[in-house]
Parts: sequence; C-alpha cells; structure tokens
Amino acid sequence: MKRIISFLLLLPGLYAPVMAQTKATLTVNNSSKLDRTNTVVQFSWSAITARYPKIDTANFKVVNALTKKEVPFQLERRGAADVQNLLVQLSVKAAGTVKLFIVPGKPLTAVKKTYGRYVPERFDDFAWENDKVAFRMYGKALEGRKDNAFGTDVWVKRTSKLVINEWYKTGDYHTDHGDGMDYYSVGLTLGAGDIAPIVKDSIVFSKNYHYWKVLDNGPLRTTFELGYDAWDVAGKSVKVTKTISLDAGSHMNRVEVVYTYTGDVLPVAVGIVKRKEPGTILMDELQGIVAYWEPQHGPDGTTGVATIVTGEPVKMGTDKAHLLTYTSAKNNEAVVYYNGSAWSKGNEITNAKAWFNYLGNFKQQLEQPLKVSVQ
Repeated sequence: MKRIISFLLLLPGLYAPVMAQTKATLTVNNSSKLDRTNTVVQFSWSAITARYPKIDTANFKVVNALTKKEVPFQLERRGAADVQNLLVQLSVKAAGTVKLFIVPGKPLTAVKKTYGRYVPERFDDFAWENDKVAFRMYGKALEGRKDNAFGTDVWVKRTSKLVINEWYKTGDYHTDHGDGMDYYSVGLTLGAGDIAPIVKDSIVFSKNYHYWKVLDNGPLRTTFELGYDAWDVAGKSVKVTKTISLDAGSHMNRVEVVYTYTGDVLPVAVGIVKRKEPGTILMDELQGIVAYWEPQHGPDGTTGVATIVTGEPVKMGTDKAHLLTYTSAKNNEAVVYYNGSAWSKGNEITNAKAWFNYLGNFKQQLEQPLKVSVQ
C-alpha cells in the first residue's frame, strides 16, 4: 500500500515538465449529442501566435493534456507564404472537451493521410485521396478523345494507405487487387457531384479544367484549385474556379465554386449521374442532401454517392441523366457544397441505410461545429 501511495504522489511530478513548458492551451468543445471521431480541427494561427509570439514552426509539439501523448498536426497555408491555421485530428465525445498544450520541441513526423496531384502522364488528370476515398477530375488533354469525361470521378478504396501514385504507375486500376479500383462511370455527365450552370432545364457544361494549383498537400488536409476557360452560357461569357478540400478520415470533399460573369444571378445545379438499373435514392430539400446508393456493379460491389448543398433553401429534381440540386451563383461569390462517396466493400459503410445515416450525421456536424479556443 505504501508503494502505491508513493507512486501516486509521484504522478504530478511526471506531468510537471509538460505544464512548465506550455506556451499555449488549445481547447476543443463538442456541445452536440454526436461523438466526433478522428475529425480534423483547425485553430487560427494568428490566435496561437498572439499567445506564443516566438513560436518556431519547425520546433513545437502539440500534446494532449490528459494523455500527455503527442498529437500530429499540419500547418495549413491555403496557398499563402504565411501559416493560416493549425490542423489536428481528434476524437471528441458528445458533450465532451479536449485540451491540448503547445510546447517547444521537435515534433514527430505525422503520417500522411491526404494527397493530391496533377497527373500529366494520364491526359492531365487531377487525382486526390485520403485514408478513406479517392477522386479525380479530367483535364484539357482529354478533350476531343472518345473517352473524354466531364464530372467528378470516384475511385473506391478499402485501404487506409495512399494509392494514387501506385495505381497510375501500374495503370491497372480497373481491377481490384485488394486495395480497391476504378469502376465508376462518369462520361459526359456531372459524375459524382460536380456543378454546372443550367439554362431552360439543360446543363451547360464547361470544357475540362485548364489550370491547377495545390494550396496544401497533407498530411491532414489537401486543398487545390482547378480553373476553367471561359465558355458561353446563354450569351454570357462565364469562367469558374473550384477549390476542393479533403480532410483525413472524411468521405466528403468541401467544394467552393466561384463563377465570374457579367449579369444577374446565374442558375446552377449540383448533380449525380443516375444508372439504368434501380438504386436507393434520398432527396432531402430541407437538409440539402441528395444521396444515391447505386445498383450493385456485379462482383465489384456498390458505390454510394452524395452531395450536400449548404446555404439558402434548395430545390431538387431530375433530368434524363442526373439527380439534381438547384441553387444559384452570384458573380465572384462562392457557392459551397460537399460531395463524396462510400463503397460497400470498404468495410465501413456497407449499405444504403449506413450511408444515409453517415450523411445525416455529417450535416448535423456542419450545423453544430466544434468550438475551439486558444489561451
């Protein structure tokens, strides 16, 4: 008994070095009724430097105040020279709080969980992924070919490792060798949640993207821009830039779209391509969610696809090829929405009910974000 008491008395001494070195305390509060699991959380870098003005970006650590374990992080720059945000990946229980300490010291190297790149060796593709999902968009070099496509493509995965480089190197990604594959068909459609102007109930597609820029590339968030040449929309010259972000642990991209044109409000639609065979569909105008559990693709399994359009109340409908969410854009003002996917063979979201539940929880998390503070 004396030995146990002596050990307990020593515990504060074990924690004292961390407390003594603490330069800033980061607090994350989850006021919702949902557990947040492996969620990427961002803290304003200016708020951190206000507390810790002499912080060395190459020589600090983030430590969990309870466990005293180091927490991997990312310095997000959003394409700027200066750091904009500190990103960490955390799990926070419903109605729970997590505290982190920033202390001096050489940090551990974070495991890279997100990645994206321009793929000149495959007709200017741009591909990106995290530890759950993978996607691509089609570039200028594909135009004019018989296999040209417009919208967002899905690569299904059942591995947490990053596969883009390996799959492009072998060129054999239409066959599942244990990690996943590409069987999703896009064609001349919006695919898995792309966006385009709509005139008299007809989608007016742009050509493929012509400009790209990587703003951040992991380990916890990858963000990039795709720019498109101007095209004619009902007599107006329209240009568009899409900024896409994917966080570690998420099935959903954040898509920020800015249209540049002269004139009034521009009607646009976010769409998901339909299949000939019946699938399971959810179209919830109140929540802005369109979800599609596709018909099974033979032995390859089933893909779940979804879009969530935020902001003003939306209307939904269909055309011959798509499930559509109708919204509007204003000149040089961002339209923000989310698109994403899941796979029945991915060992996580295996049926329509699980996919729809995931999306409902995701929307609730958007409406009840984690609250952060720096002290």
